[in-house]
Amino acid sequence: MASDASKKPPKPSKKPVKPSQKPVKAANKGAAAPALLAGGNPQIAKGDGDGPVQAYIEAMPGWKREVGRRLDELIARTVPDVHKAVRWNSPFYGIEGRGWLVSFHTFTNYVKVTFFCGTSLQPVPPGGTAKEARWIDIHEDDLDEAQLTAWLEQAAELPGWGGS
Repeated sequence: MASDASKKPPKPSKKPVKPSQKPVKAANKGAAAPALLAGGNPQIAKGDGDGPVQAYIEAMPGWKREVGRRLDELIARTVPDVHKAVRWNSPFYGIEGRGWLVSFHTFTNYVKVTFFCGTSLQPVPPGGTAKEARWIDIHEDDLDEAQLTAWLEQAAELPGWGGS
């Protein structure tokens, strides 16, 4: 008969959750800073309006935060009455009843700006092989506001992604 000292302790039934995998609530006063996912992308809860978008931008690391601020300002200035939201840990911008026009997402070395109707824009943004979406990667100090404004003006005239 084996002694009790030779018995191994039981294995835990669940793996512990890593801090970066824990869900994060929307930024509130006194709340902990949002977790940064792979590539430094902020983990922000799904939400509509300017609040969740600003929480995302404020949580963007380093120089990317200023790019996020400039993108948000440029989109709001170019597309009057734009609807803002956070979906899939990314800010989305669209027109009520017409769908999403553009979103951006933080990566390690750049911020990716996706136009959901990108194949209909002139010139077509260079990134992507999806049926309709195209994107550009913005690196530090290379945000071309004139080109982005032209694409946003065009995108605002087209049906968006997920619109009715």
